[in-house]
Amino acid sequence: MGTLRKSVNRSLEKILIFLMGILVLDVLWQVFSRYIMSSPSSFTDEMAGFLLIWVGLLGAAYVSGRNEHLAIDLFIQKSNPNRQKWLHRLISLLIIFFAVTVLIIGGSWLAYTRFALHVRSAALNLPLGYVYLVLPLSGFLILFFSVSDLLTQD
Repeated sequence: MGTLRKSVNRSLEKILIFLMGILVLDVLWQVFSRYIMSSPSSFTDEMAGFLLIWVGLLGAAYVSGRNEHLAIDLFIQKSNPNRQKWLHRLISLLIIFFAVTVLIIGGSWLAYTRFALHVRSAALNLPLGYVYLVLPLSGFLILFFSVSDLLTQD
């Protein structure tokens, strides 16, 4: 599972680099069109918001895969090795619960209802279901990484 985990994380890293590049270009164009040309672009603000959602959620999955997510581990550091293993398992199970219930189930429902109701964004006229698809996608990635962590813990 280690090689699969590394290849998933490498692919996710490349996707994030691409999305961040598009986000930077989008914001630069917004600033240029607003302040230099005095004619703000109508779609760049909305596009930046959507890209920020995707970068934020996929970035959370990425750092979860690298085990670099924000953690307050003072309690774990002060515990004995047996308690540390137990706490790591508990944390992995809580992350799995959150990923399944909120991101996968809730995110899938949200994306499905946006598609079913034919909700479209104002400026880009993009079906909002595509924007919300990142919720179950990042949920599955976080689930994969957390299950991998559980299976590799001693």
